[in-house]
Amino acid sequence: MNAAIAEHWRHVAPILARPANDADLDQKIAHLDSLLEVDAEQEGHPLSGLVDILSDQIERYESERFAGYGKATGLDALKFMMADHGLTQADLREVGTQGVVSEILAGKRKLNLRQAKALAKRFHVGLEVFVD
Repeated sequence: MNAAIAEHWRHVAPILARPANDADLDQKIAHLDSLLEVDAEQEGHPLSGLVDILSDQIERYESERFAGYGKATGLDALKFMMADHGLTQADLREVGTQGVVSEILAGKRKLNLRQAKALAKRFHVGLEVFVD
């Protein structure tokens, strides 16, 4: 049994290792995205535990990385996430039309609950990130 564990561990260990930098974080997010594509977050799925582990690692890394920045607004978070992921207004179809996104980014309109939920799901963060 130890030999079988050792054989599999070399494949699993890099996925389970805590992210040490932003590149590692991006890999964790990519792994999580691929798991979510096959509904692995559903209770009873054989990989649901891995979804939990990766989600916790991502959240922990991001909260530690931004601990000294104070409380950002939902707009601050959205602008940061867009820049961090190289997104434009057109990439945020789940928020609304480009006009709506433009008004939000200009501070003329606040994110509503539906938009905040969609963004939280997209960026794998808690809803509170986008709610002021």
